[in-house]
Amino acid sequence: MAFYRITWNEKYDFATLHNWGCTFRCPYCSYKLRSGADGRPGFAEPKPAQFLTVDEQKECLRRIRPGKIYFMGGEPTVAKELDEMVAFAKLELGSETRLGHTNGSRLAVPHLDSANVGFKAWSEDLHWQITGRPKSLIYDNFSRAFDSGMQLAANMVFIPGLVGLDEMEGLLRYLSSMDRGIPFHIDGYIPIPGQPWQRPTDDEMAAAYQLAASYLDQVKFSHLTQQQALDLSARDDRFKVQIVAGV
Repeated sequence: MAFYRITWNEKYDFATLHNWGCTFRCPYCSYKLRSGADGRPGFAEPKPAQFLTVDEQKECLRRIRPGKIYFMGGEPTVAKELDEMVAFAKLELGSETRLGHTNGSRLAVPHLDSANVGFKAWSEDLHWQITGRPKSLIYDNFSRAFDSGMQLAANMVFIPGLVGLDEMEGLLRYLSSMDRGIPFHIDGYIPIPGQPWQRPTDDEMAAAYQLAASYLDQVKFSHLTQQQALDLSARDDRFKVQIVAGV
């Protein structure tokens, strides 16, 4: 079992199943901000004391019957019950199903409507350095999901000095070759304790946005401070959720 919590936003009618664990070991993972972890290898968050059973997950979702159900991480596709829960959400509840954030290492999930894929790098060597996994795994999965008709969005963390404009442009060329309408989000790097990189300047973020907008039609960005990242609900009421199962 990997899902340990379910949250619900009544205003926007969505529930989120939260997973623990990830297949990547990115040194700049933003989960390290909340856990207080430094840049050492390993998943950023401590293992929960207990996980929700499949029956507990289904009972909770039947009770609130959300119109949309998101599966989030860590990396949600490591959850052994993911396929069963996506099918339950779609076929029994009639909910929209979405991987709210995924590293793209597994996208062939039956009854999944959409996915938001976080790309880490364009060049092969840098991808291995950041993730410990081959680039082809992610890009090939994304291409297959696109060809299957899945609704897809993409994002990348912009880290001057590591994942810079050249890395982003490689990804943008790839995405635009499929469809200029793929939504793309630039995440300005939020400094993680123990890591050497700096938060992008306003000018650097503007340059990244202009580059992305030259390739894609739907581009957004976030440029948060550490404090803002730790209190997202203060800026966006979509993050104002209540815990309805788990801790």
